[in-house]
Amino acid sequence: MSPSNTTRGDESNGPPLEELLERHLTDLNHYVQRNMGRALAERESCADLVQSICREVLQSRGAFKYAGDAAFRRWLLQVALHKLIDRRGFYGALRRENHKRIADLSSVWQVEELAKLARTLGSPSGEAILREDLHRLAAALEQLGETDRTIIRLIHIDGLTHVDVSQRLNCTIQQSRSRLFRALVRLSSLLRDAK
Repeated sequence: MSPSNTTRGDESNGPPLEELLERHLTDLNHYVQRNMGRALAERESCADLVQSICREVLQSRGAFKYAGDAAFRRWLLQVALHKLIDRRGFYGALRRENHKRIADLSSVWQVEELAKLARTLGSPSGEAILREDLHRLAAALEQLGETDRTIIRLIHIDGLTHVDVSQRLNCTIQQSRSRLFRALVRLSSLLRDAK
């Protein structure tokens, strides 16, 4: 049950809600910081979460009957806990949806191959691209021509050398290098446009 439904009443027999929030703001900040966890902290700031909690409390003025500072603090932290649970659930659902979209998009590119390509291309954060941007990478690869996808796959996924590729594609080593360079430039441009 949401904390806003636990107690009905008003603040008429106690200090104004704004004053109570201000009085307990430091406790609220500390609570959110301690309990938000690293995954949520990578996506939202503590300050934004605290502001959202305060807004929620102010919008539910009639949901709390003042019974002392300790009772208000307990209620406030319960609201905060529900907010943290909701935000974690939201990002968990988003992550599951991204994995589904990656699976749908990558009929040609396996998730492991996309992850390997992300690492070999030297993404700013290999972990971040593995978690959040594989869908974008798969979509960009699908927009490339077959020749570009082939050269990227042969070099970055299959681990072939330009000597091997030149023999397989019946071209010179220099042409193999040029093809890869042009393919990576096009891929990079598509990834930039997708941001």
